[in-house]
Amino acid sequence: MKKNKIICCDFDGTLTTYKSGQFPSIGKPIHKTIKRLLNEKKNGAKIILWTCRCNEHLDDAVEWCRQLGIEFDAVNANLPEAIVINHGNDPRKVYATEYWDDRAINTEDL
Repeated sequence: MKKNKIICCDFDGTLTTYKSGQFPSIGKPIHKTIKRLLNEKKNGAKIILWTCRCNEHLDDAVEWCRQLGIEFDAVNANLPEAIVINHGNDPRKVYATEYWDDRAINTEDL
């Protein structure tokens, strides 16, 4: 059985341009990332919005994404199948097979 990708995707700086010092303003769409994310979803990936935004700022981000056609399978939360993978635990770290974040470092390159 083929396992689907689970992608945790950050918001500020990853789906939108980062507006330093202007939080909670939302920057401009990063179309290359959005197109790739939508393609992954179309090909069966589950996608999770993984952001530090909360409350109304999180709601704004989810709505902004929805207007661009991005529908998340979860927001800052594990998918039910990830809880099974984690032996019934629901840890704070959201499980994914890929993490997309503008501040990520690939440790294999260190």
